[in-house]
Amino acid sequence: MARNRLLMVVGVCAGMVAGLGGYTFWYAKGFSYMTNDPIACVNCHIMRDQFDAWTRSSHHAVAVCNDCHTPHDFIGKWTTKSLNGYHHSLAFTVGGFHEPIRIKPRNKAVTEHNCRRCHAPIVDQIDRAHPVSGGMSCLSCHRDVGHLH
Repeated sequence: MARNRLLMVVGVCAGMVAGLGGYTFWYAKGFSYMTNDPIACVNCHIMRDQFDAWTRSSHHAVAVCNDCHTPHDFIGKWTTKSLNGYHHSLAFTVGGFHEPIRIKPRNKAVTEHNCRRCHAPIVDQIDRAHPVSGGMSCLSCHRDVGHLH
C-alpha cells in the first residue's frame, strides 16, 4: 500500500515537472532555437538591438547568428546552444542579466574562431605580417562588424 502511494506521488510530481517544463518550452518558443532562423534571437526583447544592427551589417547577406556564434561541428553547436539557452533562461527568469547584453568569454572565443575560419586567407596574412604573442583578436578592431551600430 505504501509502495503504491509512493509511486503515485512520484508519478504526480514527474507529471507536474513534465507539464511545467513542456509549457515553459512552448511559451519560450523553444523549437525556434533549434533552427538557423535569426528571428529566433529576438524572442527575447534584449536581443532586438543586436538583430536590428545585424540587418544593417555587411554580414546580413552572408551569415546568420549561428554562423558566427556557434561552433560548426554538431556537438559543439548543440552544446553551445544548450549552455546559452540554459544561462539565458535562468538570467531572464530570475533577473540579473546585464543590459545591454554582453558576450561572455566562451562565446567570444567561438566568435573569434569563426571570424578566423571564414576570413582565413586575410587573417593568415595579417598574423604572419604582424606576429603578436597570443595572436590578435579580430574583435578588438572589428567589434561592430556583425552588428553595425
